[in-house]
Amino acid sequence: MVRKIDSATRIPVPGGKTIDEYVGLANSGDPRISIAYMKAPAGWDEPAQTPEFAEYTLVLKGAVIVEHDEGTTEVGVGQAFLCEPGERIRYSSGPDGAEYIAVCLPAFSPETVNREGE
Repeated sequence: MVRKIDSATRIPVPGGKTIDEYVGLANSGDPRISIAYMKAPAGWDEPAQTPEFAEYTLVLKGAVIVEHDEGTTEVGVGQAFLCEPGERIRYSSGPDGAEYIAVCLPAFSPETVNREGE
């Protein structure tokens, strides 16, 4: 069945980043996948997390900095990053902020992101 999605649901997060989910639990009710547009200001960061889902990130503007067990990776415009379930990661933005698309399999949920300190 074809479904048109007219708008996103904004998922509240601290630190000035916005998450607009188009497909996933919050907006379309789909538990299999989430597709969201993210926008983070310069200097944004978040606590480390160990998600129970795979996350695929495609950077559209700026840069996303990913801290992980092997080091730190800067992901720039036109580049992508993959995090497997169970990997400890910490995201932040570059000096110009970042805009990116995130795809999570299965869908993102606050209960399965496992942010430290929550």
